[in-house]
Amino acid sequence: MKNNSKFLFGMLVFAAVLGSLPFLIKSEYFFFAAYSVLQFVILATAWNILGGYAGYVNFGSAAFFAIGAYATVAGFKLQLPQGVNILLGTFIAGLVGLGMGYLTLRLKGVFFSIATLALSVVLLTIVINTPFLGGARGVYVIVPRESPIGVGQYIHWLYFLILGMAILSVIVARYIQHSSLGQGLMAIRDDELAAEGLGVPTLRLKLYATTISGAMMGLAGTTFPYLITYMEPTAAFNLSFAVNSIAMPIVGGLGSWLGPLIGALLLGSIQQVASVTLSSTWNLLIVGGMLVFFVTLAPNGIMGIFKKKN
Repeated sequence: MKNNSKFLFGMLVFAAVLGSLPFLIKSEYFFFAAYSVLQFVILATAWNILGGYAGYVNFGSAAFFAIGAYATVAGFKLQLPQGVNILLGTFIAGLVGLGMGYLTLRLKGVFFSIATLALSVVLLTIVINTPFLGGARGVYVIVPRESPIGVGQYIHWLYFLILGMAILSVIVARYIQHSSLGQGLMAIRDDELAAEGLGVPTLRLKLYATTISGAMMGLAGTTFPYLITYMEPTAAFNLSFAVNSIAMPIVGGLGSWLGPLIGALLLGSIQQVASVTLSSTWNLLIVGGMLVFFVTLAPNGIMGIFKKKN
């Protein structure tokens, strides 16, 4: 109970500090950068639910992100409200996560990872050959310049939305970690056969994890078309989404709700600084370098380094 109070207080402070920034900072680029970092918080947190808690490495993060993004494109063309588009994208991504789980969760190790990678290729092909979604040429998503809540520009509204989504994702991840679902997933990660022998419903728990993880990744993509205003397949299925969603939990520390948060804030911020001072082409090189460093020298991530010192 005491830890829950500390967590909720910390999240309130976190939300209050970040939520006040639009009233203090005038630079629009700052909010583009902050949006990207918070978007990675959601992706890393979502990936960790299946990859960190259960030990199943998902290479299909970009596919789920794209599902959320293209659900919004479809909703925009059908003139649905933004809130409906967000719910629709999250629901469809969760549904695809459930279907992917049924088809692939009997596979182990690298075979499961390859199957999730194949999902991205299949969905990319479908999008490219669907004119309603813009096909290979892409589609414009026109947004107003002013925020619909009457405070600041539209980028501020998107910033508030992604901030709320990031906080919700962290709360869900922490709840799962301390629930029977999280304990069951960690038992699967440590020894799946032993967990089955002890009566843990392994397939059912993994299906829960793929559904929740997929829905959260889709949630991260639902506001992306409103940010870039021109949606094309290479943007939605960008390699950086898949690479960062894996690298950030590893750098921060797998198997804990806090690790992906630390990794996403750190790596996401470094990439934004590199984009401004050097070039955005350095981003994947930076992520790759840090990933190699932590995998070889600190496999438990930043969380593991602090635990050793304590």
